[in-house]
Amino acid sequence: MDKGIVYLVGAGPGDPKLITLRGLECIQACDVIVYDRLASPRLLRYLKPGAERIYVGKLPDRHTMKQEEINRLLADLALQGKVVTRLKGGDPTIFGRVGEEAELLHVHDIPYEIVPGITSAIAVPAYAGIPVTHRELASSLSIITGHESPDKLDRSIHWDKVTNATGTLIFLMGVAKIGYITQQLMKYGKPAATPVALIRWGTRVEQETLTGTLETIEAQVLAADFRPPAVIVVGEVVRQRAQLAWYERKPLFGTRVLVTRARTQASELVQRIEQLGGEPLEYPVIETRAPADAASAAAIEAGLRERRAYDWLIFTSVNGVEYFFRWLGRLGLDIRRFHAAAVAAVGPATAEALQLRGVLAEVLPGRYDAEGLLEALGDRLTPGQRVLLPRGDRARAVLPDTLRARGLEVVDLHVYETVLAEHQDEDALQMLERGEVHLVTFTSSSTVTNLLELLRRQGASDPAAPLRAAAIASIGPVTTKTALEAGLQVDVEAAEATIDGLIHAMIGHVARTRTKEEA
Repeated sequence: MDKGIVYLVGAGPGDPKLITLRGLECIQACDVIVYDRLASPRLLRYLKPGAERIYVGKLPDRHTMKQEEINRLLADLALQGKVVTRLKGGDPTIFGRVGEEAELLHVHDIPYEIVPGITSAIAVPAYAGIPVTHRELASSLSIITGHESPDKLDRSIHWDKVTNATGTLIFLMGVAKIGYITQQLMKYGKPAATPVALIRWGTRVEQETLTGTLETIEAQVLAADFRPPAVIVVGEVVRQRAQLAWYERKPLFGTRVLVTRARTQASELVQRIEQLGGEPLEYPVIETRAPADAASAAAIEAGLRERRAYDWLIFTSVNGVEYFFRWLGRLGLDIRRFHAAAVAAVGPATAEALQLRGVLAEVLPGRYDAEGLLEALGDRLTPGQRVLLPRGDRARAVLPDTLRARGLEVVDLHVYETVLAEHQDEDALQMLERGEVHLVTFTSSSTVTNLLELLRRQGASDPAAPLRAAAIASIGPVTTKTALEAGLQVDVEAAEATIDGLIHAMIGHVARTRTKEEA
């Protein structure tokens, strides 16, 4: 059997977007990933189907697996011919024990590659608004481990030399020893008033920063029950934080948002949340697909091949547009066969999807639902007109029913089906159950009913219970009504039923929550 290869990859400090391109390639290529608690679990979504996951995370007081066992595991997996990615927080060469892992691989003549990562020593302070060097404040820095016991620290650190060797001192893994570290620094010449900052879970949604001086910081850590993991920064550069704390000023900073929208449609919402400082947690509960049964396909073909002209083409969703054009392509039909029809869209996203295909909507309502569309169409609807309505199987009946009541002929084509998503991220579900999700977004009634159904299938007797610890954000009144009927409390509703409207509503909710907490 041929030997595999081991990639020793730095995952960066926590924000999954801070992984290197090479590191991401290694995650995507591996058969097995061996990862620890400081690597973002969101990186695991890039694994190829069937890739094995092995968690070897370490806590200050206990280890899932000892380092020697991890070394042996990597070698054993590679000797089985597997491509292995060892994903480590930060940079693997800075207190990451990568040398020990690589040494055993070398002994067994196993190919390996060390892939650097962005170290938390510089990235975490940067996210707290503290550049580790500054032309006028610090032109050098030291990176020091603070994890060892005091006697080991004294053997590995020459305090008399380190204390004043560089302008900035960075201690990693030193929260439990903060008192001893500050005492030694003051003993060997650092002024008691030297600024100190501790940044916990830096670059993540849980980021928390505590500032003080060498003289005060130990008492502050104890009073705040400030726990690891954290980076300790000692030096005048800490004063820069008052002006440069850019990340914590973002409107959605500190907010983890569950995105339930279909993965194919979630990208815009996910990107906006990230740009605004929040952490999107993708948990798509719906998928769309073309109807597979022969009867549905025949009905769609008959409706699209209809020889009699349609007076109206009405689109109520982006999915309706997407699947309408897919069916035209599948059947070899030209959009020009509908040249006599006026086109209406229920909202700007739907109108944009049409425009991308060279079709302009003539009617766009002020309120983005079926009722708003009917109001906008007004007197343009007359008895005897023929309407083609390409939409999903779960769409509300209010639009076709009202049109028929007004004497119009409606061909209601279910060009796609909305189904329960099959593949879910278990980490996201566990975060929801542990109360670590701050906002849950619903962008349609289907996302409400399907999330509750998925929770029910996971064994929840009361599927609404895990949602009560989070605020619920709804895209509009129709979705809100479904949520309320399901026993949920809706905390946020978009004034305009669009992704922009939902984002603005979420920003307002977070701002109000912060104001209450600070009062």
